[in-house]
Amino acid sequence: MERYDWKRVLRTNILKLKVVGLWPPDDELYKPNAYTLWAICSITILNVGHNFFQMVNMIFVFDDLHDLVQATYITLPQVVALMKTYYVVRNMKILKELMVTLSSDMFQPKNDRQVKMIKPSFSFWRVNYVMYWTMSSGAMFFWSVYPILDKSIKEYPLPFLAWYPWNTKASPMYELTYLHQIVALLFIASTAMSVDTLIAALNIYIGAQFDILCDDIKHLFDPDSALISFNQKLISIIKHHKEIVKFAANTNKFANWIILAQFFTSAGTIGITLFQMTAVAPLSSEFFSCIAFTFSMTLEIFIYCWFGNEVEIKSRNVVYTVFKSNWTDASMEVKKNMMFFVMRCQRPVKMSALNLFYLSLDTFMRILRAAWSYFALLNQVSSR
Repeated sequence: MERYDWKRVLRTNILKLKVVGLWPPDDELYKPNAYTLWAICSITILNVGHNFFQMVNMIFVFDDLHDLVQATYITLPQVVALMKTYYVVRNMKILKELMVTLSSDMFQPKNDRQVKMIKPSFSFWRVNYVMYWTMSSGAMFFWSVYPILDKSIKEYPLPFLAWYPWNTKASPMYELTYLHQIVALLFIASTAMSVDTLIAALNIYIGAQFDILCDDIKHLFDPDSALISFNQKLISIIKHHKEIVKFAANTNKFANWIILAQFFTSAGTIGITLFQMTAVAPLSSEFFSCIAFTFSMTLEIFIYCWFGNEVEIKSRNVVYTVFKSNWTDASMEVKKNMMFFVMRCQRPVKMSALNLFYLSLDTFMRILRAAWSYFALLNQVSSR
């Protein structure tokens, strides 16, 4: 059977990560070369620089609730994107090791049946990928052109509130600053979304491996594979399970702080964006940008929670699949090994952020409830 290319589904994602300086060529790490120079310059100028100017502005508008909210709901997720950049670079070795493990013989599907079995998960990932990028692109479009659509371009407004040590009300500094904000927005958004969908894909890989494992267990005692002893096949399955658990642990290690930062700020960001929606003119470009941004943020959390929840569900299926195999005719040695294997599989694999937040649908609903609470609080404070 032809080797299955696990990276195929990630080709577009990997290309975008390369553009933003977060994917050194092949399975290499950062080296003193042109790509590393590009990564340093682009991240510093477009990510760090843009965030710095926006955060300085927040100091000057701290006493104005309206301006502070307007600055916060955009700046907060961009700061999180900067944190994502830092932890991806810091944990690049873990990420590249995960890719190498994924290409190993043990993680390969054994037949066409297993390939067909894992395809629906990747199809659902692609649907969410397209929806996420579409909604985010809508928000970026309205942010980028709202001074033009609102016919306020003559007043030299910028898409985002920020402080600069030069006069942005005069040409050509206004046009250059405007261009910097738009390019920085595209760069930061591409970084954040590519990292989000990458982590979701890693969770799909884990779930797909559990699907393959369950299929191997289900057909453990098939007569057409009797050339290998049942005990040898069971030992191979146990080793595969250990590698999956190790892969999941390394994925958690890679994404721990990224998920924590995302979950910690998501409720506040969604709540603030909902409040900002009530403060802008209805049907204006800024209003539509708030709607698109709210949906994209909600989908962002959903992607994390859904695919993390799938890992737990599929890891629980292993125990039940054991009893679907024809184990009753096996030897005592095989039964004993199966018993120990079942005992180990009683503890499901859970994806989490430092064991503080578990990636589950329950966590997703909690974040939405918290977001509504933040919105209600801001609305109450504003009405006083």
